[in-house]
Amino acid sequence: MNSLRAIGYLQIDCACKRYNVSDRCKPNYGSCVDGRRSVPIELLDVAGLVPGAHMGKGLGNKFLDDLRHADALIHVVDVSGTTDQEGKNTRGYDPSVDIAWLRSEIVAWIRGNLMERWGSIRRRHLAVKATALETLQAQLSGYGSTASVVARTLDKLNLKEPLENWSNETIDQVVGAFTDEKFPTVIALNKIDHPDADANIARIAKMEDPNRIVLCSAVSEIFLRKLAKQGYIRYTEGSEFVDTREDLIADGDPDGGGLKELDDKNKTRIENLKDMVLYRFGSTGVVQVLAKAAEILGLVPVFPVRSTTSFSSGASESKYVFRDCVLVKKGSTCAEVARKVMGGDTPIAYIEGVGAMRVAEDDTVAVGKNDSYADNAEAVNSQFYVLDENGLRKVGI
Repeated sequence: MNSLRAIGYLQIDCACKRYNVSDRCKPNYGSCVDGRRSVPIELLDVAGLVPGAHMGKGLGNKFLDDLRHADALIHVVDVSGTTDQEGKNTRGYDPSVDIAWLRSEIVAWIRGNLMERWGSIRRRHLAVKATALETLQAQLSGYGSTASVVARTLDKLNLKEPLENWSNETIDQVVGAFTDEKFPTVIALNKIDHPDADANIARIAKMEDPNRIVLCSAVSEIFLRKLAKQGYIRYTEGSEFVDTREDLIADGDPDGGGLKELDDKNKTRIENLKDMVLYRFGSTGVVQVLAKAAEILGLVPVFPVRSTTSFSSGASESKYVFRDCVLVKKGSTCAEVARKVMGGDTPIAYIEGVGAMRVAEDDTVAVGKNDSYADNAEAVNSQFYVLDENGLRKVGI
């Protein structure tokens, strides 16, 4: 069974809304509706993990190998307790067990690979007089790690003893901390509308970080999107609002928004869905899953443009604004953002903000700070502007 690749959409507030140009916003990728932008995110479905995966059981090795390419994990958990850890139908299963063993499988996979070579790793570490960071990064880079990930892992543990003296318990601590740092995980508790879900949600909320949990009803989201596409309802994805033809007529629209009439079966289902999911939880939670992943990763959207007057991306498409959106790590510097957009190590002469105010290259991207900017190189061959949540800045390359 091969992993399935797909595209999901992260919903963000688009810059076009801030500058009242939503009517001319036409993204090159994704979409923008009334200032609510859908930014494409690549997803990889690696379903099939079972206990014992780190020893090769099931599709374990394939599953774990796929994880190396992920920036974050979304663990979809059947919170109704009607599916056990083997994927078989049941009733009364404790889904918190699934959360625990997923992490334990990843930890066991990494630890097993590390311990298999620990003797030679230790000897080389001493021979070349490397730092713990250098040695660990050399061993963990195969998991898609970077030196900064390993550095954060070591900083979190604040270990005093040198690597060559690490005990098995210390290695376990390092692997556990690395797993949490490299594979930040959103726990998507699905089937929240099931009668058995409440008790399981309460149990998991006490065991896991609530900031990593999103409550979901995927079947409700699919149902609502299908009816909206067919013209039976008006639905804003990610919200609690659903309007039927009857609702709009009651609100004073004699044409009911041009919507089709629902049959009695679907009317009842819509009302139950509103009561059991939308009004109770605020949404189906599906859109919120990617938003939570972006939050955990600390991603900030930036919008590179060619002109701060028209907000276009080029002379040939000046009619449309904010065609592109790039997600960068919160705390990235203005120069790092510029180079990510333009590519390469182009030298930058200066960075200019709104009102021609100079901004330092090492000034960071964060909410409410440096929302708009641009950079200018020593030899200015071209210019572009970057709008992020902290301001508009001009960039010359």
